[in-house]
Amino acid sequence: MEITKREIFHQKELSEDETNPWQNALIQLNEAAKVINLDNNILKILERPATTLITTFPVTMDDGSIEVFEGYRVQHNMSRGPCKGGIRFSPSVNIDEVKALAAWMTWKTAVTNIPYGGAKGGVVVDPSKLSQSELQRLVRRFTYSIISLIGPNSDIPAPDINTNPEIMAVMMDTYSMIKGHTELGVVTGKPIEVGGSLGRKEATGRGVYITMEEALHQQNKQCCDGVKIAIQGFGNVGSHFARIAYENKAKIIGVTDIFGGVYNPNGLDIPDLISYVENSGKRSVVGYPGADPLPQADIFSLDVDVLAPCALENQITTSNAEIIEASLIVEGANGPTTPRADKILNERGIVVIPDILANAGGVVCSYFEWVQSLQSFFWSDDQVNNALSNILIKSFKEVNLYKSRYNIQDLRTAAMCLAVNRVAKAIKLRGIFP
Repeated sequence: MEITKREIFHQKELSEDETNPWQNALIQLNEAAKVINLDNNILKILERPATTLITTFPVTMDDGSIEVFEGYRVQHNMSRGPCKGGIRFSPSVNIDEVKALAAWMTWKTAVTNIPYGGAKGGVVVDPSKLSQSELQRLVRRFTYSIISLIGPNSDIPAPDINTNPEIMAVMMDTYSMIKGHTELGVVTGKPIEVGGSLGRKEATGRGVYITMEEALHQQNKQCCDGVKIAIQGFGNVGSHFARIAYENKAKIIGVTDIFGGVYNPNGLDIPDLISYVENSGKRSVVGYPGADPLPQADIFSLDVDVLAPCALENQITTSNAEIIEASLIVEGANGPTTPRADKILNERGIVVIPDILANAGGVVCSYFEWVQSLQSFFWSDDQVNNALSNILIKSFKEVNLYKSRYNIQDLRTAAMCLAVNRVAKAIKLRGIFP
């Protein structure tokens, strides 16, 4: 039986070094530091999170038993302002993952030039196995465990994987009850009814679309009539990106999620697919009648113009970088491409819009929500979307200017250089206390 090129690459075993997100974050930092000749004293600061909190906390279950959960909150750097970063609930979350995500938030806020530092949090839990009352008690107990760190002027959490606006509302309420007054600005990604922002839910996916559009224009391609796209991940980011791209006449031919995938060479009907997912028991694209089944790994080898990894970190690795057919990758997820895979993609001439730019729409809109919450003055949809577009287009152009200035070959290194330089300047200007 003939072994295909794709099967050979999927037989490769990945080393732990390649898939450790914190090690990958450090590699990216050190590569940027070399390019901009970063002061080694500043590098020492940026190679370590400012604050790392590991907490274990008990939760009373519905049957009266007590379960003890582990949670994390990491603040990477706060030189440019209060820390900002989401909280994810996952049975696989670990401290190295959270440290990396916090560092990427530092770079993400810096590359878009909004006045935040980077943070991230997580709880080791599968929320699908909890009742609504158990989940609410877990959220309240975790909020209490990290209350010494969070606050509207210190560290502002937001939703991430397996967390949502309702969970943010419970976090905000818990913090407010303890402080004795309602504090809307302590979290972002809240429901509209309790101080959330219009446009926040789709902001990350919209940002992925905006940066993709800029990159296609740069390649002298018409956006997006007939542009073929494959999307890995169909949660909040992937589905909103797909919808906006579809509305602009792009052809999404393949979509995968945690359960499987679907494929239609003529293009999927994205509004219909979204409706199918929302009404299916598993909330999955699997079984969608308007398409053929698609194995998850095959999303990377589809003949498309754009590949959008919108799931988890470490999805594009040395095991599949050689089989990618797309000429443009736009990273809707955090850390989806390992440094070793990055080198392969660069050598093959594939353009990668890095996560710290491509998926920054969420944190930019969170900044808008934070400002609205502090002022108790709320914006329209158009105000939010126009401001988001202006910031991301400006950031895309600034990254490209850095790429030209330092004769950098890839956008990730250019974006990292821009971000690291901004953080380094803030550290130098503020000085070291005392």
